[in-house]
Amino acid sequence: MSRRQKAIKRKIPPDPRYDSQTVSKFINSLMLDGKKSVAESIFYKAMDVIEQRAGQSGVQVFKQALSNVKPSVEVKSRRVGGATYQVPIEVKPDRKASLARRWILGFTRLRNEKTMAERLAAELIAASKGEGSSIKKKEDTHRMAEANRAFAHYRW
Repeated sequence: MSRRQKAIKRKIPPDPRYDSQTVSKFINSLMLDGKKSVAESIFYKAMDVIEQRAGQSGVQVFKQALSNVKPSVEVKSRRVGGATYQVPIEVKPDRKASLARRWILGFTRLRNEKTMAERLAAELIAASKGEGSSIKKKEDTHRMAEANRAFAHYRW
C-alpha cells in the first residue's frame, strides 16, 4: 500500500475567449518555456483558420477532434513469473483526455505546414474527420490491446 496521499486536482481557470476548461488545458499543453501568451495566440489563430477552412465553429471542430482521438483501452506491462506481458486495461477519463492532447500536439509538431497555427488547424480538422496521424495512433493502440486480449486475466 502506498503511504503517500492522493495528489489534489487543481482547478484550471477557463480560457478568456471560449470560457472552456478543455481549451485552457490544451493551451497549457501547447505552451513551451512558460510562454502562455504565445500558446494562446497560436491556438486562437488555429481556431480562426479552422473556421475559414471548415466553415464550422472552431471549438466545435476542436472538441470533435479530441473526442475522436481519445483511446478507450491501452496496454500496460506486467511482470508475471519472469515474463513481461502487455495487459490491456481500460483508460480512465482524465488519462483519455491527456493522451488525446499529447498525441494531437505531438503529431502537429511533426507536420510540414509553415506556421504552428496552420499545422494545428490541419491536424484538428483531420482528427475531427476521423483521419490523420493522431487517429492512426489511437487505432494502433486499440489494435495492440485487441491482440493482447488473451492476457487480460493478468489485470489487477
